Amino acid sequence: MLKGKKIIVGVTGSIAAYKAAIFVRLLVKEGAEVKVLMTEAAKSFISPLTLSTLSKNPVLSDFTQGQEGEWNNHVDLGLWADAFIIAPASANTIAKMANGLCDNLLLATYLSARCPVLFAPAMDLDMYQHPAVQTNIQRLQQFGHTLIEARHGELASGLVGQGRMAEPEELTESLSDFFGRNAPLKGKKVLITAGPTYEAIDPVRFIGNYSSGKMGFALAQEAAQMGAHVTLVAGPTHLVIEHPLVNRINVRSGKEMYEACEEHYATSHINIFAAAVADYAPAQVANHKIKKENDAFEIKLSKTIDIAKTLGSKKREEQFNVGFALETNNEIEHAKGKIKSKNFDLIVLNSLQDTGAGFGHDTNKITLIDKANNIQHFELKSKTEVAKDIIKNIVEKF
Repeated sequence: MLKGKKIIVGVTGSIAAYKAAIFVRLLVKEGAEVKVLMTEAAKSFISPLTLSTLSKNPVLSDFTQGQEGEWNNHVDLGLWADAFIIAPASANTIAKMANGLCDNLLLATYLSARCPVLFAPAMDLDMYQHPAVQTNIQRLQQFGHTLIEARHGELASGLVGQGRMAEPEELTESLSDFFGRNAPLKGKKVLITAGPTYEAIDPVRFIGNYSSGKMGFALAQEAAQMGAHVTLVAGPTHLVIEHPLVNRINVRSGKEMYEACEEHYATSHINIFAAAVADYAPAQVANHKIKKENDAFEIKLSKTIDIAKTLGSKKREEQFNVGFALETNNEIEHAKGKIKSKNFDLIVLNSLQDTGAGFGHDTNKITLIDKANNIQHFELKSKTEVAKDIIKNIVEKF
């Protein structure tokens, strides 16, 4: 559940800060992208260089860095993260969080964060049991933050009791469980098509299109991040995806793509037809390379199977089908027509009139239209962010 997640680890002034090194290492090992924020007090217990090396990112503690005073934007940091975990969370930092104080980069980022916040207290037993600390912890929980309880054991003071920060393995498990509990597609099966299809003319030539598959792959990644078991049927593309919940099936032609989809369609809950399947294929495929002999050359084409329409005719009430429409004119009307003809619940409209949208780009600009003709427009975004918008919309409607 942590693979691909963007995690901010906040480290505060506690002897338990040494555990942050192991914790960060475990997160990176699980495939998470980690950025570490430290308070000045935390630097007395563990070196920023250690955490920078393990996280593979610069450790941030000041609002500016470098000789030219480059700004560490706490707002961007707060928007970047999928989760913010403060471990260890000292009594001082917990008090500041509970009361909205903001005297360092960690706290400024905390107040700016829109992502879930988890905190793992670490302090001596009498401090931990003090009514002021307990009140602050309860207040943070009332804010919706997740408490990772301090453990019972031997403390740095030599006393034995509750106040010991959870071990790095426990923190990692807690974070993974958190994402698992909050994975809206957990247990669901999602079928996604992506990329182009190549329709053979002869052994060395084909009819194809400019689709890169980037949008379909981004959707597969995001659906898996939401806990879904994804079957990704991909046409020819150089793209790579390694999420453990994604089963990739490589195909070449539209016929192969249909056969792979048909095999998985009946058991799939959500079906997203993002591939750019060729509408026509050569009626006859030459067994040998066709020689260049004449000035003119004709190829007879036959209509290929419409995968989305054919499978849409078999759609059960509990299934949710999503289509894509790439249009150059009368975009809205053409997209609405496809919703009806192909039995879509939702269609994603791209217009080639929009700069930065369509084939080959890392960005996309979409309009979502559902079967009730509700229309939602989005600004130009990266395809990763577009995938989040689409999957979020699917989750809400499904």
